[in-house]
Amino acid sequence: MYKLKAADFNPKHFAWKVEGKVATITLNRPERKNPLTLESYAELRDTFHKLQYAEDVKVVIFTGAGGNFCSGGDVHDIIGPLTKMEMPGLLEFCRMTGNLVKEMRQCPQPIISAVEGVCAGAGAIIAMASDMRYGSEDCTTAFLFTRVGLAGCDMGACTILPRIIGQGRASELLYTGRAMKAQEGLDWGFYSALAPTGEVLAKATDTAKRLASGPTFAHGMTKKCLHQEWSVSIEQALEIEAEAQAICMQTQDFTRAYNAFVAKEKPVFEGN
Repeated sequence: MYKLKAADFNPKHFAWKVEGKVATITLNRPERKNPLTLESYAELRDTFHKLQYAEDVKVVIFTGAGGNFCSGGDVHDIIGPLTKMEMPGLLEFCRMTGNLVKEMRQCPQPIISAVEGVCAGAGAIIAMASDMRYGSEDCTTAFLFTRVGLAGCDMGACTILPRIIGQGRASELLYTGRAMKAQEGLDWGFYSALAPTGEVLAKATDTAKRLASGPTFAHGMTKKCLHQEWSVSIEQALEIEAEAQAICMQTQDFTRAYNAFVAKEKPVFEGN
């Protein structure tokens, strides 16, 4: 069986750290609020693709260095060249950025974004495409594509964002490109919780460790069903979940939980 060790990944365009069963991706260009480049886009896409084969990592944290999450695509590295590109190149770029979201949704590990400061453009998309989001009390989140003359329908925003915060709220953010304040994001369900500035990563790490010590095979199944059931009927969803749960009932973690309950002990899950 094809397997990789995430602890051996050595990306060049962002920081990568594996501690225990938790991997942390840190966008690391703080002097410019961590913008993405063509190279970092592609390397992030490839990293999330490889994670489906990495059994040593059970949860991924996504964050940024220097008090900001991500300011979006680099103006000089990406925006400028795009204005001079022909349609084939433009379509190739847009598909490549969309593939980052696709790989994030298809990798089995839950992804937690720890957002501080600026979270804009593609940075807001990365947070949106994560499974969970924690924000700092002063963070701002902006899907600002219309402010640079583009449509709000970028990298899955028109399908994913309404499912998180509702159609009306998503429409307003995507049409206007305005910044969503932290409290709005919490009230609307975009953020699971807020934390004081400087404490968001610790909160995300605490959650990641708790998930990583849980029934991680079952977590992967939950993520798969959350993703697959967006476009199916209730009847189809019920069958998908019946099959998924029956598979989970064959795992040792299910038996471990039962035996621990009988013994009045806390179960120790091993992810199989």
